[in-house]
Amino acid sequence: MKATSSPATDERGADRLSGLGRLAIRLSWPFRPGLLDAAWAVFSAVNLIAILAFPGWETIPFHVIWISFTLLYGFRTWAPGPTLSVLGAVMAATAAGIGLDVARGSEPVAELTEVPLMAAMFLAMVWHARRKLAAEQESHLVGEENARLLANQRRFLQDASHQLRTPITIALGHAELLACDLVGRQEGHDIQVVLGELNRLRRIAERLLVIAAAEGPQFLHPEPVALDSFTMEILRRWRPTVDRRWQLGRLDKATVQADRERLGLAVDALLENAVRHTGSGDVIKLSVVAVGYDMPVRVIVADSGPGIPAELLGHIFDRFRSGDSGHPRGTGLGLALVQAVARAHGGDVLVRSRPGRGSEFELLLPGPSGPLALLPPAPAEVDSINGKLARRP
Repeated sequence: MKATSSPATDERGADRLSGLGRLAIRLSWPFRPGLLDAAWAVFSAVNLIAILAFPGWETIPFHVIWISFTLLYGFRTWAPGPTLSVLGAVMAATAAGIGLDVARGSEPVAELTEVPLMAAMFLAMVWHARRKLAAEQESHLVGEENARLLANQRRFLQDASHQLRTPITIALGHAELLACDLVGRQEGHDIQVVLGELNRLRRIAERLLVIAAAEGPQFLHPEPVALDSFTMEILRRWRPTVDRRWQLGRLDKATVQADRERLGLAVDALLENAVRHTGSGDVIKLSVVAVGYDMPVRVIVADSGPGIPAELLGHIFDRFRSGDSGHPRGTGLGLALVQAVARAHGGDVLVRSRPGRGSEFELLLPGPSGPLALLPPAPAEVDSINGKLARRP
């Protein structure tokens, strides 16, 4: 005959199990403060009884009481008032125990000096513990203040960028209207200068907004991005804008999880930097290198320009750092934007350069977690005149 359990029995069993679970949680490490204090009080009472019950053998329980008291304070770090109260109680109890042995004649009077000595050692430990606690609290406050300042700075950059965009756009529209009416006159030249500066201000505002938002949780909207076709699309868009020898280097087939718009801004900023530091006939080469799964994928922008002086390499990604060397002025925020976007994706950006040998920027992105179908290196060059893609032999 099959035995079955009633719902009431099941409920009682569940209650017992839940009660045992709650007890296990209460007894689990770290202990609740009250439970730890009670356990120490019982333990100390047992050792105090041992001091009274075994004359001549009080040394071990005496020191065990003080050692356990020190360990308890290390876990609890009481406030000064309770600490002094418990210290006084421990001193009185242990002194009474040793004093009874002295009265019995089983211990010399000099043994009573152990009590103030142990108390002095305990107070020295308390002093160091309080100093450490104060230092940790100060460090925590400093960290909170730094976080608050960074948040305020980021919010200020976002607000300032938003507020600048509207008046800049309005001023740019009116300047463009004036430029149409002043073609061929000196005022026309002046209005073109105004247009150039307003466009520069607009780029600064837009890039400040991106950099400020880069640390926010909603900055990225990742999606699968095939970097080979993504790179070709960017190159086709840039080819007609400026007279350079545009080239495709190694173009591996790799798909990464990235924000297509933000990634496009970063690669555009690298190409803009390369254009600004090269001249007609110089080479700008764009490559995608993926060496294997679980390895970073590198988007590389290389140019044959004059290179970067060694003393500037350590500050090349700083905000508003621009070594223009006679070239048209940039915003000084392009490379800072690249770094912000790369790090938001969990990657980074690197630079290699030697004066007279050109520069090479690598945008590192977290690679896919599976095998990559790698294409053999196949350099290609875009003819800057007719725009055809020609494979090199």
